Amino acid sequence: MALIDEVVIRIHGGSGGNGCVSFRREAFIPFGGPNGGDGGKGGDVYLKATRDKTSLLDFKYQPKYVAERGEHGMGKDMFGRGGEDLIVAVPMGTLVYDNDSGELLADLVEHEQLVLVAKGGRGGRGNLSYKSSTNRAPRNATPGEPGETKELKLELKLLADVGLVGLPNAGKSSFLTSVSRAKPKVADYPFTTLEPALGVVEHKGQAFVIADLPGLIERASEGAGLGHQFLRHVSRNRVLLHLVDATQDVETIEKHIHTIRNELKAYDPELLQREEKLVFTKIDLMTETDLIEKQEALKQRGLNGFFISSASRLGLGPLLDTLAPLVQKWSAP
Repeated sequence: MALIDEVVIRIHGGSGGNGCVSFRREAFIPFGGPNGGDGGKGGDVYLKATRDKTSLLDFKYQPKYVAERGEHGMGKDMFGRGGEDLIVAVPMGTLVYDNDSGELLADLVEHEQLVLVAKGGRGGRGNLSYKSSTNRAPRNATPGEPGETKELKLELKLLADVGLVGLPNAGKSSFLTSVSRAKPKVADYPFTTLEPALGVVEHKGQAFVIADLPGLIERASEGAGLGHQFLRHVSRNRVLLHLVDATQDVETIEKHIHTIRNELKAYDPELLQREEKLVFTKIDLMTETDLIEKQEALKQRGLNGFFISSASRLGLGPLLDTLAPLVQKWSAP
């Protein structure tokens, strides 16, 4: 299953209720005046950002949304009730485009941010509203107007303080599981992560959000593999944790680091201006002697970073100690 971070949906504001033609008919009042009420307004459609969703997958299976129509007007001066508004929850970081014109309608970056995307139709007029000094028994009424209909393209760019980057099977999901309550799928094969996962990390009085993103491959900037879908999410992260499997030989590690950096640069050179922390994973699978030699060899190549094991939690403390002050700096007014 591919990462779902771009979908097209159709939305319909509710239709207005019809106006009513009716006349007052009571005992001893055989020719009463008009009393047909107006129809109610149709419901509006809103999109609402929430931190409780991290994927657009639901929209793949339900691409159509219709607000409630207004009630029809009735006799005895009874106006129709307005239709209920429809509020559709989307993940924070969702860009909303008019799919026909390509116009950007909204960028939903705040929790519970609300945007009106389709208005409901006006209710029709009942014959009561047509009564005048020259027309005391109007027999005309109007139908409710249809609500707005739009085709929207939703594009997701995940919002997180920290984004995990690295080649497939670099240990990103295991890392997120070890430092937060998130439960991404973890297995010993590439492309385990096909959908982004968010985890909230609490460390020494600071809380920050980490996004586990699908692994990159070479030529991702050209759309290979999960390509653009992955890189789109990276653009919203404040700092990048670049995870690399430390059990590989030094030449392979250096090659993989350059592969990731080159793909980020090819997609958007500004991504290389983001703060990056190298994180060498799976050190629990190495002997102490091998680890010391690997650290020295990488240092000689200018590849300094944190050495961790998500399985044993070795080295996680110093890494989180480094991230916590950064979050405090970002949160400052």
